Amino acid sequence: MTVSADAVVYKICPAALWRRAEAAGTFLGAPVDVTDGFIHFSTAAQVRETARRHFAGLGELKLVTVAVEPLGAALKWEPSRGGHLFPHLYGPLPLSAVRKVEDLPIRPDGIHVFPPGFP
Repeated sequence: MTVSADAVVYKICPAALWRRAEAAGTFLGAPVDVTDGFIHFSTAAQVRETARRHFAGLGELKLVTVAVEPLGAALKWEPSRGGHLFPHLYGPLPLSAVRKVEDLPIRPDGIHVFPPGFP
């Protein structure tokens, strides 16, 4: 898959886990990432569904925006169960690739509120 030099992917992460990554200087992944052997990311078109399916009802989350280019060949685009290509990082996420970290609050009805202007 060809991506532009300014392309980004997104990681939804519990805030406490992200704080530990910031303190350590690298992100090794959430428990599901460690189990699967890669860090799961989503594109802008996929991340709302990721929030709905995998983080339903969960608060205290961060939306982490990550530049694709610095990840190099460690980032693979692989089909999911539905056949859509998802970005997977085989290795730790260097925090130098992170472009933005934002709160991902949740409404009383359980729907996550993405930052203003989010695609």
